[in-house]
Amino acid sequence: MKKIKSFIYLLLIGLLTTGNLFASGGNRNGTAGASQLLIPVGARGIALGGSAIVNASGLEALYYNPANVSRSSYATNALFSHMNYIADIGVEYGAISASLEGLGTIAVSIKSLSVGDIDITTEANPDGTGATFKPGFTTIGLTYSKMLSDRIAVGFTANLIQEELDLVSASGFSFDIGVSYANLANVQGLSMAIVMKNLGPQMKYDGSGLFLRANSDNLNRPEQYYKIDAATFELPSTLELGLGYQYDINEQNALSFNGLFQNANFYGDEYRLGAEYGYDNLLFLRAGYTVMPELESDENTFGFSAGVGLNYTLGDAALQINYAYRQVELFEDNHVFSVGLGF
Repeated sequence: MKKIKSFIYLLLIGLLTTGNLFASGGNRNGTAGASQLLIPVGARGIALGGSAIVNASGLEALYYNPANVSRSSYATNALFSHMNYIADIGVEYGAISASLEGLGTIAVSIKSLSVGDIDITTEANPDGTGATFKPGFTTIGLTYSKMLSDRIAVGFTANLIQEELDLVSASGFSFDIGVSYANLANVQGLSMAIVMKNLGPQMKYDGSGLFLRANSDNLNRPEQYYKIDAATFELPSTLELGLGYQYDINEQNALSFNGLFQNANFYGDEYRLGAEYGYDNLLFLRAGYTVMPELESDENTFGFSAGVGLNYTLGDAALQINYAYRQVELFEDNHVFSVGLGF
């Protein structure tokens, strides 16, 4: 047990020390790329305003805190989610996990954005050439999570990032690492978590779309091409600190509250709040809100969120059906549906 505590202390110190790299992240707003990494998935977490890095478990926790994947009550889990995102973008997500006795839990996930067809324009045809292209944004993740004790869990995710825009593309890797601690300070129901997301090397676009035609009027030489050297861009890394408390009113009714602080290398600080009411582990009502004090109120794209969930027990298996609504400025509001299976 002493070795486990020493490991956790070192890991927490490392995460907090690395957090210094995010200082004054708001001074670099809009400079990061691979922004699809920031699009949340799973109806429960979105309904809670993105604050679910503490008391989520199983695949519902995968995006928010990989450490809590191993806290599932079932050996095998599957999750499927669809979200109507901004500007008619659809976000499809699927994940599956399996617990290996004595080794931990392994999960595989994939997130894909469906953007639709976009008209191709040129300098000569600013209104379009009549041709179209379909952008592609895909993130594939491999996660390992393990319970180090009945209170402490750790998790790690490696993501393969792929972006395609007509004749150019970029690929790279990112890494998430998380720690969660249940019953903090021997207080039943009090939990904390620390998560760092989207750590990795810079990415860069390449492809035939970067070649431009070069003509020389004064020299007798054939038509040639030169290639634009695209600039590199950083990943949208974040550091998140969360606290949560679950209060069991009685055997059938329970309340939980979450609070989260997020510091980013590309955006202003965020404070996220979430609350959930559960009845008989069957019906769940949720709400959440995000506060961004460093930005003007009209610069916060996302506002209030809410949702509902149902948990059906079918013998040794369980079926979870969740819905979330999220208020969006300037665009249509988000609607998220997810279905989970545990057995």
